[in-house]
Amino acid sequence: MTYCLGIKVASGLVALADTRLTSGTEYSSAKKVSVHQLEQHSMFIMTSGLRSVRDKAITYFSEVLEEQDQNFNKLYKAVNAFAAQVRRVAEEDKKSLTESGLGFNLHAIVGGQLENDDEHKLFLLYPQGNWVEVGPGSPFFIIGNSNYGKPLLHRNLTYQSTIRDALKVGFLSFDATKVSVNDVDYPLDVIIYEKDSFRMIEHRLEKAELRDTSKKWNELLQKAMTQLPDDWANRILAKVK
Repeated sequence: MTYCLGIKVASGLVALADTRLTSGTEYSSAKKVSVHQLEQHSMFIMTSGLRSVRDKAITYFSEVLEEQDQNFNKLYKAVNAFAAQVRRVAEEDKKSLTESGLGFNLHAIVGGQLENDDEHKLFLLYPQGNWVEVGPGSPFFIIGNSNYGKPLLHRNLTYQSTIRDALKVGFLSFDATKVSVNDVDYPLDVIIYEKDSFRMIEHRLEKAELRDTSKKWNELLQKAMTQLPDDWANRILAKVK
């Protein structure tokens, strides 16, 4: 499984991607986010799904960028070009994958800003090649294992959140997922993009760097639970006596 999170706030973008790969009972590590940076063309792509499908689509798209980058002056045009390569891979591999009992399940989050975009953009791309753009009402996308991290984001993240706060709550969302499943793990790749900067910042976080933060968050949660109003619980427990 995978945990990839893309966040769009007013001041920029935050992206986090775990690196664990699972094949049966075997685990390995690999990067799930790629950055494409050329002058005022700044974008990243995060993917979930079969690794072979992902690598093929990214390779095809990289060739398209080399040949046609000047044709993409808005991010949605680059997303359309990547979608075309996803459909190409589906045409080549979907039948054989299906016959082998595997699904064509490539999802992608694409974020960035190109020279004629009025602001930074964030898109979710489906295996069929269609896409949706994030809006201020729900300023994030998750691909992969989304069950455990969403509640934190819905409760604590808004479009007006700072990049710092988006990064912090994004990590807590990853942490909630990691402690709940065994197929999401460190290292954690982070991308930061400030609006109109045309500069992607990449950083890889190791488990040791975040151990204290994770421990502190767990302690705060335990303390908060003991301080919750519980008159309603008393009324229930009184029936046990």
